[in-house]
Amino acid sequence: MSLAYVVYKITFPNGKIYVGKDIGGTGHSLRYFGSWNDQLVAADLTDEQQRHLIISKEILFESESKTEVSKMEGEFIVQLRANDPLIGYNQTHRGSTSLTRI
Repeated sequence: MSLAYVVYKITFPNGKIYVGKDIGGTGHSLRYFGSWNDQLVAADLTDEQQRHLIISKEILFESESKTEVSKMEGEFIVQLRANDPLIGYNQTHRGSTSLTRI
């Protein structure tokens, strides 16, 4: 079974998160883990965490509509505070205020 377009959350070993979307091709790819800034992430991880990198990818939202997925990505970034440098690695929506909390 393949998923449609998705919004996902990546959780890194340090507990910080990255929220992204996969709207490429015909839908979600298991190989796609986003376009987070690897230099920011590496700066926060220990050498051991980098040698044995375990990250999790959770699908937060799925839709056949790329527009809807793009809208929801922004909402999840703000709701989960993934744009707060203490919590996540998202560089967008930095000036956004919180939407409805989950």
